Amino acid sequence: MSTLFDPIRFGSLSARNRIVMAPLTRNRAGRLQVPTVLMARYYEQRSSAGLIVSEAAQITPEAQGYRDTPGIYSSAQLSAWRAVTSAVHANGGLIVAQLWHVGRISHVSLQPHGQAPISSTARRADAKTFTTNGFEDVSLPRALRLDELPGIVAQFRQAARNAIDSGFDGVEVHGANGYLIEQFLRDSINDRTDVYGGPVANRVRLPMEIMTAIAAEIGADRTGIRLSPVSPVNDARQDSDAQGLFNHFMDLVNPLHLAFIHVIEGATAGPRDLVAFDYAALRLRFKRDHQDGAWIVNNGYTRQMAISAVASGAADMVAFGRPFISNPDLVNRLRFDEPLATVDATTLYGGGAAGYTDYPAFVASDAGSGPVESHRTLLETAV
Repeated sequence: MSTLFDPIRFGSLSARNRIVMAPLTRNRAGRLQVPTVLMARYYEQRSSAGLIVSEAAQITPEAQGYRDTPGIYSSAQLSAWRAVTSAVHANGGLIVAQLWHVGRISHVSLQPHGQAPISSTARRADAKTFTTNGFEDVSLPRALRLDELPGIVAQFRQAARNAIDSGFDGVEVHGANGYLIEQFLRDSINDRTDVYGGPVANRVRLPMEIMTAIAAEIGADRTGIRLSPVSPVNDARQDSDAQGLFNHFMDLVNPLHLAFIHVIEGATAGPRDLVAFDYAALRLRFKRDHQDGAWIVNNGYTRQMAISAVASGAADMVAFGRPFISNPDLVNRLRFDEPLATVDATTLYGGGAAGYTDYPAFVASDAGSGPVESHRTLLETAV
């Protein structure tokens, strides 16, 4: 029987425990969406996690949906990410990059030349995003033309290569939370009448092309995807048959033998039981012919829930989001059942070190110094 604190190998990756730091957008990237010295310190402080999934990084300028989020397409960004990954590795950590295209969850002020965001649809989402003016309604999108879709696949493929070249151990494709991939998957959003819309077999086409291309580029054993089958965030209304949709997608993606699947259960940062969904059935589909892939669960897990999930085999790893913000030493706090510090909600998005790198460890340590300093010169040169 495995425990939450045992090591695990999945794909070609080896983690020293089964605790995952979930991707967390913090809006602290620098000029031209370049990672900063402060970001290197932040990730190094949390590198005792078995696996860190980086904050989402947009794969192109058009993929950006929020201010001050990092990209993973320019040479300056790649050089800066190398300092981040080196800092994590110097402390024995494992880190994968989350690859992101927001689709219609964007604003014209964040788009090149003030152009409309792109999506599967021309319908605007009832959602907000974070701009230089604070939180604003997202803009009206433009539906992607059929001839543009191979370019989207190529952008994801290149971003995966960029991640590996930047020192990441692998990638997680952001297929959740109402962003571009879900804008194609869900029939509540996708209103296309071409071969990428309509029946389930058409709506899974672009996500499958993306995953296949990335697996071919960097290896499926270093590739994962994050899914949120029923989460309603960013105006992602329920699919008419969410179980059928994601069962079908899992059956198609499973032969690739991805390193991991990361599933948000219920509403992101909200109720776990919002809509009935059989996550166990989805996991069994993934595990049916692929025992060495990791099934990662996420959303509202307590210490005891996480321990039980791994011990029972319901999950291979458990991802924690906000607890990692205010508890850089979360692994030890969970291991020894120490109290958790609470998050300062006023410092979640944007700003500097306050509410970012100044949360103390429960047990005194030097986790916030050391390896990061040795990479400071590299990062400052890159920026």
